[in-house]
Amino acid sequence: MARLTHTVTVAPLDRGWFEEAAGTLVDLLDGSRARADGSVLLADGRAVAGLRLLKGRHLRSGARYGEAPEPVKPGADGRVPAGSGTAGAVGAGAADGPARPGTAGATDGPSRSGTAGAGAAGGSSGPGASGGVPAPGPSATVGAVVLRAWRPAHSVEVESRVAEDGLALRLKVRLSEPRRPRALGLSLSGHRPAGGSLYRFSGRGAADLAAWWAAVDRLPSALPAARPPVTARAAHRLAKARLTVTPHPADDGSWRITVVLSVRGRWLLRPVGAVALFFARRPVERGFREAVENAAAQWNTALAELTPRHGEALRVEIADALTETEPDKTVPGGPADAGGPADPWGPADTGGPEAR
Repeated sequence: MARLTHTVTVAPLDRGWFEEAAGTLVDLLDGSRARADGSVLLADGRAVAGLRLLKGRHLRSGARYGEAPEPVKPGADGRVPAGSGTAGAVGAGAADGPARPGTAGATDGPSRSGTAGAGAAGGSSGPGASGGVPAPGPSATVGAVVLRAWRPAHSVEVESRVAEDGLALRLKVRLSEPRRPRALGLSLSGHRPAGGSLYRFSGRGAADLAAWWAAVDRLPSALPAARPPVTARAAHRLAKARLTVTPHPADDGSWRITVVLSVRGRWLLRPVGAVALFFARRPVERGFREAVENAAAQWNTALAELTPRHGEALRVEIADALTETEPDKTVPGGPADAGGPADPWGPADTGGPEAR
């Protein structure tokens, strides 16, 4: 077994500001609504950038969301260029009327990965000579976020699904007491449908935020927390890994974060891994330290850029961040642009999008 440990110093995060920002974000989303075309609007009427309700009812269990597709710009000859993000919606649905959110407008039901409707996901070529859209290429990405629970006073649960390069990933996240977050749990699983058990892996993580705040509120001279507030485990047929993160206050008010990674081989890899680690331990330790230090540097940079606004100023800042679009990009609206990513996980749990 290999055990790697490294400690870094990071800038502290103000608990009051963090909880106020989390509550403000939840309130903004809780007051949003979805239009018939799938776009999600805040209470002030501005659309959330890059987000579209594909299937289900907004903020209801089973609602499925994805990124808004970019508008298709026909070429000089009036034809849709190959590789357009919404080529599937335009090519396959033009004859049958406007495409519905989350489909390609086809009459044979929701599109699935590897079918003609998959062009809406982006990464595939445009309509061919026969008018059909080829299946996504090896680099095509199909993604969706499914809302499993929206109870702002209790918990929020979401499930993210991504299929890329033949690898299917599923990430589940659960946040307890979102307005004043107390705990965060996540699970990750992945597999390659065309592969065997070597292409399967899973992982779980948990962050006890109440325990985190209790740990950083200790006196610098006190002993570190007995149980790390943040833990993660990963499992594969050939190896297991465990990661822990434990904070401790420093004398100057900053946080000292200790990260411990333990890796254990399984089956026949255990003796082989022990020999390999004997010769490669120094590079492995150096890579681990660099990864932890880079994460700490990114944390410090992000906190330095934050302006500790409160009240209405904080609400405006978060609302602006949610609705800000990239330069030269617009959030499409209307039936013609309603095609969403193809869905390789089957039909939605409920009906089409409706205003909340």
